[in-house]
Amino acid sequence: MADSTVKNLTPEEEELIKDSLKRCSPESIEAALSYRRTGNTDLIPVVILGIIERFLEPDIRPRLKNGADELRIFEDLGVDSLTLVEVIMLVEETLDISIDNNELRDLRTVGDVKIFIDCKLKGLPLPEKALHIPIEEIYQDLPHGPPFLFLQDATLRQSEARGTYRIAGDEFFLEGHFKGNPVFPASIMLEALGQLAVLYLVKTKSESLPKQVDKDKVFFSSCDGIRCTRFCKPGDKLTLSIKPKRIRHPLASFEGHIMAGTEKVAFAEEISLIFDFCGEAESVAQEGPGSAG
Repeated sequence: MADSTVKNLTPEEEELIKDSLKRCSPESIEAALSYRRTGNTDLIPVVILGIIERFLEPDIRPRLKNGADELRIFEDLGVDSLTLVEVIMLVEETLDISIDNNELRDLRTVGDVKIFIDCKLKGLPLPEKALHIPIEEIYQDLPHGPPFLFLQDATLRQSEARGTYRIAGDEFFLEGHFKGNPVFPASIMLEALGQLAVLYLVKTKSESLPKQVDKDKVFFSSCDGIRCTRFCKPGDKLTLSIKPKRIRHPLASFEGHIMAGTEKVAFAEEISLIFDFCGEAESVAQEGPGSAG
């Protein structure tokens, strides 16, 4: 998609861009020049990734190349808030846009940065602000707790929820699953997706949820279309995502995905939960307090 207002770059302008990006990859430099000549926004992800990579420590850069949009800027890539400002300043200079520092507060992942810049360049409304929930709040918001809590952080939007869990290797069930060969159970992966869906119901503001969902009245109902495509072992970091399909009290259904890095781990076509709102009479069939999987 080209911008008809894009003008031809002078040799001086080209040299300025090349000089600014001299520590970036040749691919990102060429993409930046091509964008400035043509206005083709399909080139923006290459530019953004090249600029982020330029500020990473050498041993961290493979994570960016091998990872996905879910990579967290601070936790996974080791970028601090000051470095993020430097990244955005170079993006401004390279792409000829202006960004307010206050707009950076909600940028937590590589995908957030890509979407944010894309919206700015196209003049589109900025996406819905994500709600970021650390482990301490997850512990408070869910009825689950150690040793049966399989979320370590989460990001919620009305359109989806994402979370992570790193397999430590000392989980109690790994001693016998399997003896001398610890493999993370597929049933626990489904449980983790269910817990993320419970968190979505409890914390997300949605027209489908006119009242506060009671965390102690959310129960597993059914699941369909489960496929597992990879074994997971201690040290693997699972990236979980769920998307709501239908929510109408007292039933909510979600689609779920799990990745380990760039590899697909598991897919659930439909995970169904039954729920009630706070202060309402008990109306759901109970399988146990807060059961999600």
